[in-house]
Amino acid sequence: MKNNKRMYLLLEFGLALMVVLLAFVMILENNEEDLARVSVIVQDSEDNQWTAFKYGLRMAAQDQKIEMFVVSTGAGLTLEEERDVILREIENGADAVIVQPVPGADTGKMLQKIAKRVPVMLVGQNLPKEEDPESGTGIPVTEADHRGMGKALAEELLEDYSGRLDGKTFGLIAEEANSVAALERMAGFREAVADKGAQELWAVCGTFQEEGEKTFVEQPKVDFVIALDDGSLTMAGECASANDLHGALVYGIGNSTEAVYYLDTGAARCLVVPDDFSIGYQSLTAIAKSLGNYFYELQDQEVSYTVMRRDTLFTKENQEILFTMSQ
Repeated sequence: MKNNKRMYLLLEFGLALMVVLLAFVMILENNEEDLARVSVIVQDSEDNQWTAFKYGLRMAAQDQKIEMFVVSTGAGLTLEEERDVILREIENGADAVIVQPVPGADTGKMLQKIAKRVPVMLVGQNLPKEEDPESGTGIPVTEADHRGMGKALAEELLEDYSGRLDGKTFGLIAEEANSVAALERMAGFREAVADKGAQELWAVCGTFQEEGEKTFVEQPKVDFVIALDDGSLTMAGECASANDLHGALVYGIGNSTEAVYYLDTGAARCLVVPDDFSIGYQSLTAIAKSLGNYFYELQDQEVSYTVMRRDTLFTKENQEILFTMSQ
């Protein structure tokens, strides 16, 4: 009788243990299925300039156990297109969004409305502070020091000419005339060369495709072409390789393997590279923390940049940067 009772108790205990284990497994499965989802919206997302950025996103997603998705987009997104993409991602289950804001006076208002629904992190550039002189849009951004990069580019140029540019001329090129990043980079460069004897002959903005490229090449001859983003740098490098710049030397900001190629071949003299891996990693990590902690407050984050020259291209530090560009 006692044996039967003991067997009954053991059987009950075994069944209870199985129920607990089954519940534990179901909880784990539900947690895996309910991973927080973050959508990333940047212009022309398949372009090689985003390779290091997307690698940083992937590494952060693994570390934070977050589901991350980079939305496929083309170049030249309008405000309406960006808004529609963001809203569609939220409707499809995105718990937060990481966005490269399109230039424009109304972009901040649009993103502020989105930020009332889900956490938003800007990447690459902020929005004009005119909308809110105290803090821009109030939406946090992860970016490099754009003014600092423009200044660094000027300092490298000045170093090549013993600190003076008397009688020299230069032209500035950027893909987007109204972007905060381009304006800050221009300002940084101009400030650094303001009293060094150089003369700015022109500033051209555009994607430099087809007719745009022709317009760029047909600008007055200058001693230096200053390219302020990756698209402009690769276009200037291509033109320099084809001897279409009338002997002008190219100094620029870039973050793709194409930009590095033009530096390595001598078509570009100097390259300033923002740490796009960290922009991706830090932006997603911050968003993940905000989703996991109601009291966590997203804040602006600034990443570093690196100056590359042809003769320093294969240093250990630069090799690590080149690695992120090829992943």
